Amino acid sequence: MSTTIAKDQPGEGRLAHADSDHPPIAPAKVGVVLANLGTPDNTDYWSMRRYLGEFLSDRRVVDYARWKWQPILQLIILTRRPFASGQAYKGIWNTELDESPLLTITRAQTEKFAQRMQALYGDDVEVDFCMRYGNPSTESVLNRMAEKGCKRIVFFPLYPQYGSPTTATANDQAFRTLMKMKWQPAIRTVPAYFDHPGYVRALAASVVDGCAGLDSAPSKLVASYHGVPERYLLEGDPYHCQCQKTTRLLREQLGWEKGDIDTAFQSQFGPEKWVGPATVDHVAELAKQGHKHIAVISPAFSADCVETLEEIKEEIHDSFMAAGGETFTYIPCLNDRDDHIDALVDIANNELGGWLR
Repeated sequence: MSTTIAKDQPGEGRLAHADSDHPPIAPAKVGVVLANLGTPDNTDYWSMRRYLGEFLSDRRVVDYARWKWQPILQLIILTRRPFASGQAYKGIWNTELDESPLLTITRAQTEKFAQRMQALYGDDVEVDFCMRYGNPSTESVLNRMAEKGCKRIVFFPLYPQYGSPTTATANDQAFRTLMKMKWQPAIRTVPAYFDHPGYVRALAASVVDGCAGLDSAPSKLVASYHGVPERYLLEGDPYHCQCQKTTRLLREQLGWEKGDIDTAFQSQFGPEKWVGPATVDHVAELAKQGHKHIAVISPAFSADCVETLEEIKEEIHDSFMAAGGETFTYIPCLNDRDDHIDALVDIANNELGGWLR
């Protein structure tokens, strides 16, 4: 399949008529950047402190007044939390590559995605990935794309449900990078894709695969999403509503009855009231109600990370078992499943419309 890049003006990306002393310009390409949350560079105290400091200083994540929040963050939280977070990461760390599982998985997703783009568009599309926090940074990747001649970039936050602390802050960082560029590429940001048919089908297939081979089917599936303060919902953030709809679409795709899947929220932080129920408490309540075998899935995470591999598989698992549960099945994130990559490619192709033909 051959393609050409749609050009704004004759000769864009061609240097045939440039003066000999003109600075070199790479041939025009279109870029696609997959963006995920981020990862510390290592599990030691200072690596964790740098990562947590960047993450928890983001006003999209914690929007308290700086004069109130920064002293608490710098003097209390960042003094203690890097030790606990470092221990959590050590338990899931990819020791072979000396990196976090999120980085390993995102790279694998990008490699498969790039292969599909290559098959469709040849060398006209450049593919890379970045992290909102940590490395590879959004700024470094977008600058590299520009140097490679990407005059148009599709920026793809890998968050199925839109959230201010996730999708919005990833886009913020992309636009902050553009603010520093002399020659800005045109940029499109990919919207939430929680209701994309390919994504929903992949979720349902992962449930079927995750439960295949079990001695008995779980009596309840819990869809556990990352939590947000309830105030965000009241202020117009659609995340909570999109999570609820994701669960409904998943249930309908599976052909299950109402009540077979519950929605819950994890990773609460701080004194505010958060959307609920809290997963760690909900699974314990299920055990007390007689649900001795449950499964848990994390539809909001595109790749397994500390919130799934440590929090769900350990803390939430332990809460269920301590309350009388007997069998706890964790269904992995979609990661680099082929049906997941197919969905991401379909979504990206829609956003590339008019830029490639």
